[in-house]
Amino acid sequence: MGTYRPGMKLWIEGDGGLVMSDYRVRLLQLVEERGSLAKAATTMGLSYRRAWGKVKELEANLGFPLVTSEVGGAGGGHTSLTPRARELVGAYNRLQARLEAAMETAFREEFDGLAPGAPEP
Repeated sequence: MGTYRPGMKLWIEGDGGLVMSDYRVRLLQLVEERGSLAKAATTMGLSYRRAWGKVKELEANLGFPLVTSEVGGAGGGHTSLTPRARELVGAYNRLQARLEAAMETAFREEFDGLAPGAPEP
């Protein structure tokens, strides 16, 4: 399709509050991958306080916990997602993939032949 390409931003709201977005899913995925909210925050260029605030905001809007932490120990603490948070992240990612596929199909149907340099009808 030439140089045209669709894009979208997805977020989910509930009862007037934000309950999920690409940015927040990325933060949660990094918590799971790194085993630490502090490491996830650093990776995203956030302060720990800001990252913690985002998690707490989501938990308040959703009404259930997203992370669980183990304190201390020889290797330090560890933070991971709750099973329900993992389900939420998975569902969000699947929804996003489905919407992107549908968007690509609709884009091709609507913009085919309209790319720069395409012949006039």
